[in-house]
Amino acid sequence: MSEAVLTFLQILVVGLVTAALRGAPYLLFGRRPLPPVMDYLGAVLPSAIMVVLVAYCLRSVDLSAPPYGAAAWVSLLVTVGLHVWRRNTVLSVVAGTVCYMVLIRTVFPL
Repeated sequence: MSEAVLTFLQILVVGLVTAALRGAPYLLFGRRPLPPVMDYLGAVLPSAIMVVLVAYCLRSVDLSAPPYGAAAWVSLLVTVGLHVWRRNTVLSVVAGTVCYMVLIRTVFPL
């Protein structure tokens, strides 16, 4: 089997598994009301995941040497500011990422 065919089959399997996992809740619950624990998790997990991602991103910021993580802190402020202003998660995450990449390549090179 050629490498291209093998790669295609791997992508196909990953896609099918992803689709099955995303469709499973609809198959399991259908039109029935969700259990209270699922409603609770749906309300709490998005914020909890964002906190974990922020902590993960800031864990390696070196506060003991210049520029003291300035690029990360500025990007974090841009992300939070945009999210508070526009309430658009995709916009704020993309803008924060672009801001960080521009800052570490131009203003605060590593």
